[in-house]
Amino acid sequence: MTDNESRIDTSRPHTARIWNYWTGGKDNYPVDREAGDRIRELHPGIGEYAKADRLFLGRAVRYLAEQEGIRQFLDIGTGLPSADNTHEVAQRVAPDARVVYVDNDPLVLAHARALLVGTPEGRTDYLDADLRDVDTILADASKTLDLSKPVALMLLGVVIFVEDDEESYAIVRRLMDALAPGSHLVLSHTVTHPDMPDVDAAVAFWNEHGTPKLTQRTPEAIARYFDGLELLEPGVVSCSAWRPETPAPDVAMYGGVGRK
Repeated sequence: MTDNESRIDTSRPHTARIWNYWTGGKDNYPVDREAGDRIRELHPGIGEYAKADRLFLGRAVRYLAEQEGIRQFLDIGTGLPSADNTHEVAQRVAPDARVVYVDNDPLVLAHARALLVGTPEGRTDYLDADLRDVDTILADASKTLDLSKPVALMLLGVVIFVEDDEESYAIVRRLMDALAPGSHLVLSHTVTHPDMPDVDAAVAFWNEHGTPKLTQRTPEAIARYFDGLELLEPGVVSCSAWRPETPAPDVAMYGGVGRK
């Protein structure tokens, strides 16, 4: 058994593996499927949130590569590889695009090195680091990305794991401050909303039984991550409502894209 494999805890459900289960992946364990089914009982639409978040990622990356000319992507909180990962979408538009993935989950690490292989013209790399390790992330990412040129910072469903509001805002500000003008922030986050009480019940169940624990925030609190940036239309909205190709119901994952 490798050191990486020894870090994988299959006795407790894990968010990356449950997300993988909800999106139809196979990189999960019975404990994850059991928890995922229980959460889905509490909130039947939860699987749609995972899919909506993934589709939001694809639309945002495609827009940035096609319309904004972005050729560098720093994707923190990668999660388990699935269809249309950041590098696949970006390099489909621009084969020379460079992508650095960052995650600290050992199972993600085990799969990422095998699956996240980019085009010959571009480059794809993977860092084993925590979101809070800003200096390490920037130093290591700069070996692949030119931080003096625009970068798309991808933070999908990851700042939810930083419980303290001010700490989470500070992390995002530090990352964006290190990036060149013309860089973009793409962020999604689970919301708490009076119209969606079953979401709160599902999150409470997760925080009691799963790992790592997550924090919900209001749409207004999520919009604060974009302070100082030019927030692109339609603003911070349900992920399913961010420039959809076809109309879809709102989900309790909100997201937005901002330009530095």
